[in-house]
Amino acid sequence: MKLGAFEELVLLAVGVLGEDAYGVTIKEILKDKTKKNPSIGALHSALYRLEEKGYLEASEGGATNERGGRRKKYYHLTSHGIKVLEEANELRMAFSREVPGLNLNTSS
Repeated sequence: MKLGAFEELVLLAVGVLGEDAYGVTIKEILKDKTKKNPSIGALHSALYRLEEKGYLEASEGGATNERGGRRKKYYHLTSHGIKVLEEANELRMAFSREVPGLNLNTSS
């Protein structure tokens, strides 16, 4: 598994957004959750890399007048993308359990 931190966040955002995952909504949720504002260029680069790695699939939506007749490109997690997120989470949790004094209690 080779997955950068930003790529992992992008995959998570796509998973959370489901059928509404396209460039603008992915950027908005990343900004909301991370309190950082990724550039659209960095986001699109990550989306293309993730698609090339087989973690995402893209499909085009219908053309709209507000977009000047252009289509939105929607992204969906693949089974491979879900697996790589599960592996990343397992690795992070295994490391975290070894940190003395780190409270991993997730119940609120």
